[in-house]
Amino acid sequence: MHYDTVIVGGGAGGLELAAQLGRGLGRKRGPERILLIDRSVFHIWKPTLHEVAAGTLDAHQEGLGYPILARRNRFSFTLGEMIALDPVGRRLTLAALDDPDGRPLVPERTISFTRCVLAIGSGSNFFGTPGATENAHVLERTEDAERFHARLLAAFMRASFSAEKALGVAIVGGGATGVELSAELIEAHNALEEGQGPEQRFRLDITIVEAAPRILGALPEKISAQAQLALERKGVRVLTDTKVEAVEPDRLVTSAGDVPAELIVWAAGIKAAAGNTSLGLETNRLNQFVVDDRLRTAVDGVWAMGDCAAAPWTEGRSVPARAQAAHQQADYLAAAIRAAMAERSLDRPFQYKDFGSLVSLGDNRGVGSLMGGLGGPNFFIEGLVAKWVYMSLHLMHHRAILGTVRTGVLALARLLQTRVAGRLKLH
Repeated sequence: MHYDTVIVGGGAGGLELAAQLGRGLGRKRGPERILLIDRSVFHIWKPTLHEVAAGTLDAHQEGLGYPILARRNRFSFTLGEMIALDPVGRRLTLAALDDPDGRPLVPERTISFTRCVLAIGSGSNFFGTPGATENAHVLERTEDAERFHARLLAAFMRASFSAEKALGVAIVGGGATGVELSAELIEAHNALEEGQGPEQRFRLDITIVEAAPRILGALPEKISAQAQLALERKGVRVLTDTKVEAVEPDRLVTSAGDVPAELIVWAAGIKAAAGNTSLGLETNRLNQFVVDDRLRTAVDGVWAMGDCAAAPWTEGRSVPARAQAAHQQADYLAAAIRAAMAERSLDRPFQYKDFGSLVSLGDNRGVGSLMGGLGGPNFFIEGLVAKWVYMSLHLMHHRAILGTVRTGVLALARLLQTRVAGRLKLH
């Protein structure tokens, strides 16, 4: 099986790239030349996984099937996980697939290509912390978020009928994921209590543990301060300058003392898969593929993008692992690959532009800065305006893969569904 361009990974960037290339080639040529590979059958925007984990977003309602997206955007899709890559020989191997009972479904497959884009994302960086792998939840994939949500519902029920009437949740990492997850957990708890009698209500104790001097360290200090104030007003305990020394089943052992918790989430740092180091390409200490300013690896015809790539940016830093970076890289690579198909070269490097950052704090609130890194002033926004702008980023991604009309219909349908069924998913 051979394809002109194979994209491995259907995250935000990989999917948008496949959609652009497929639509550009047309109804007949697109599916013959463009292949997207992912190990899941449906796509969900990764920045919303904290909402799935809290139960304020239904993954099966939010998720979009790759086969349907492939048909609409005129590319091909196959389910699979890459286990080997021969970049020089221009072929890759997908693992065999089994059904839930362990019976073989699809044998191991080899796919050859003219060009390949690696967009396989990244995972969590535990920094060698004892017990973290065994005792902490992560939010890397939809399955992770749903697994945590199931545990959360059980913990809610247990706390409702316990003598203590309290549930402790510890979140390691004060970045965007940790901050947004804490806010969504509070919304989920509030929604649950609205439908319960007084005898079943319980206290939700959330603690964020951050090793740096402040939360949201990658964002302007004003945003960090506003976010911490908003969280503390909601009852979230924020521990900064605090190192996690071990993760035990029912607590965090930290430099500031133990933090008891029935549920622990690790949201501190990212690291690409260790298997990347065996794929015949140069990687860095975080297992990311090293690429140049045109997102090219050292092997001709192989690019890397998104969280799995270490792309040069400014002052010796790499392009940050953000959804807006993946979106910009998808646009750039679409132009570069179209040029390569026409036997031309794209005469400009990739230049990441930081358009600012936004953080959702739940309850129609948010904070953020716009126009960061563009040479002009940073505009600080907060409250409902920030929340609306934050939501618009999600809609922009949907627009890139569904089009304007379908995105509008989808947004309206989900708004109506929320009004009728409520935000909290309890099954």
